[in-house]
Amino acid sequence: MARPFSSTDAKRLITEHQMLKKQLEDTQQFAQQNISEIKKAADTFVAEEVLKVLRNVPVDELNRDKRGIRIKPLLDSGFYTIADIATASIYQIASVRGISEDTAYTIRRIVNDFVNQTRKETKIRISSDNRIPTATQLVRTIAINRRSQRCIDHCKKLYTENSRAIEYAIKDLTPATSSLRWLFASSSKKQKAIEAYGLLNNILASNYGREAKAELDYLYSVQNISNTEAWNDFSSYSIQFFNILENLVPGILGTGDADYGLPEDLAREIQDQCFFPDGLLCELRRYQEWGVKYTLHQEHVLMGDEMGLGKTVQAIATMVSLKNTGATHFVVVCPASVLSNWCREITAKSKLRVTKVHGEGRNAALKAWIKSGGVAVTTYETTNYFKLQKEFKFSLLVVDEAHYIKNPEAKRTKNVTYLCSHAERQMFMTGTALENRVDEMIALIQILRPDIAAQVKGIAYMSAAPQFRKKVAPVYLRRKREDVLAELPELIESKEWCTLTPTEELIYEEAVLNKNFVEARRVSWNVNDLSDSSKAKRLMELIEEAESEGRKAIVFSFFLDTIRKVTELLGNRCVNPINGSVSPQRRQEIIDEFEKAPAGTVLPAQILAGGTGLNIQAASVVIICEPQLKPSIENQAISRAYRMGQTRNVLVYRLLCENSIDEKIITMLEEKQAIFDAFADKSEAAKESIELDEKTIANIIQEEIEHINAKKRREIS
Repeated sequence: MARPFSSTDAKRLITEHQMLKKQLEDTQQFAQQNISEIKKAADTFVAEEVLKVLRNVPVDELNRDKRGIRIKPLLDSGFYTIADIATASIYQIASVRGISEDTAYTIRRIVNDFVNQTRKETKIRISSDNRIPTATQLVRTIAINRRSQRCIDHCKKLYTENSRAIEYAIKDLTPATSSLRWLFASSSKKQKAIEAYGLLNNILASNYGREAKAELDYLYSVQNISNTEAWNDFSSYSIQFFNILENLVPGILGTGDADYGLPEDLAREIQDQCFFPDGLLCELRRYQEWGVKYTLHQEHVLMGDEMGLGKTVQAIATMVSLKNTGATHFVVVCPASVLSNWCREITAKSKLRVTKVHGEGRNAALKAWIKSGGVAVTTYETTNYFKLQKEFKFSLLVVDEAHYIKNPEAKRTKNVTYLCSHAERQMFMTGTALENRVDEMIALIQILRPDIAAQVKGIAYMSAAPQFRKKVAPVYLRRKREDVLAELPELIESKEWCTLTPTEELIYEEAVLNKNFVEARRVSWNVNDLSDSSKAKRLMELIEEAESEGRKAIVFSFFLDTIRKVTELLGNRCVNPINGSVSPQRRQEIIDEFEKAPAGTVLPAQILAGGTGLNIQAASVVIICEPQLKPSIENQAISRAYRMGQTRNVLVYRLLCENSIDEKIITMLEEKQAIFDAFADKSEAAKESIELDEKTIANIIQEEIEHINAKKRREIS
């Protein structure tokens, strides 16, 4: 039987297949090697952070427990800190005159204890603003892992699905690899060889061959990713980066596998709860998935995670999981200001159908939702129009900003309670620390779990005690940013003190002497020409600096007129301002425009309008034009930018004028904050919000009047 190909052709074809097979096998080895490199890079990063800490620990600490170690010889030999010794060998330590080998071993043991303890307490931060070599190496190895994972999985699938058929075909083709073998082969073996040759060629020309070569080429390019590309990946996919790092090196971010204060048995049950994310279009952090499991398991929950930790996405993921187990109808109740944001978030982060039940078409929308299912998103006011059949049940009611229904007698509370009677599960959400407002907490728990509310009413005064937390654990879950997002870049706050110009000073003094507190608060911004404004000058400097660093900025003020002036001052640098008259939908459009704008772009916003309910991670500079009378207002505004997904250090600048009420407001609020921090978890003082009351404001104005009059008397004399 004649061959339609030569022995050389057969050998070449077999070699090509064997090489391709080996390359596909090697991708699994590449994956393991990459994991090892990530762990090594992480260990190096941590080691460097540990040394940074130990460089501030003097070598004298070796004798903290009066061990009798001679410190002077170590100092004379250049060992000034614990870090100096940590990087030295036993031989180098023992070479110091006056230090024996036995003492060197003792010193090494003590220093190792320092290192190990510091390592336990060290939390690493990865920031685009701190691209040190160790951080860059870690980011690069994770970027390779993230980019290559799909490719490696596909290579494994290609190998698994085709390797056996290829092995059999190669075996059948072997007689054709030499003339002598072919000569003595039987007719059936020759026929199999010819068929195998055709099959192997077809396999190479099929999806297997094309896809394998394409994936291997891609994997080669991934291995050569540049540091700049890796950091760009980190900026765009930080959540994936941190998830990869957490999974491969548990605890490195300082978050670990905490049970968030829940009883051990309950925590174990929640950990084992099934979660079905198919149809969720975003990636959850580990603590977020835990929050979803908590909600699914407990069914009636008060989610109290701190602002910026992603309560919204946890609610969406809960609905997705329920849908995957047969649920069809869900309801979200929220303030009107974030109605559009909820609709957008659900659509962007899941495949759930959304129906907005609000405005003139609310009744028709409600009927459509009842008929077709999905997520009905409505406002507290619109809940009054929800009239449901007695037997109608839906799977989950999500109530955003649940403290809106703290008053049992309020109409909206009664409406939400009515919806609860039709909901199989309820998820109330609030970022407010309800431990400090225990009556509000109990009011909400009364709706969700009356049995638990009955248990804790009598011990409300113990709201900060472990006994109270244990009793509410089955219904109330709260995590703080520092507990679960230790990897967030730093929040760097700065007071920018400005000196009043003569023009500003005259206008300010007139406002104070007329006891016009509002006008006095607008110090520097109430001049006719902003070229006379010291705050405006500093604002421009900060904006220009932000642009040079590739940053965008949000400028907050309480006053509408100040926002107008800032907008006019910055001109084309600004997107349209956000104030109380801008609709929620338009606010989101402005933020979308801001996100797409180049570095140096500014979003001006009234602090009460732009400081709540919006996510503005595109900005990493926050400028506050005047001190607010309640620190919580500033904190909420800052949290718009300093939240999950932020990859840069967030810089907060407070514009303040010297020798003005700015100083007195800041001083008094700091004093109140210090008192609150000292007693918030220990007494009824926790129930009081920190703000300046009318009496304090009157005292500030009076002190300023006396200060100005005294200055005028000095000028006359």
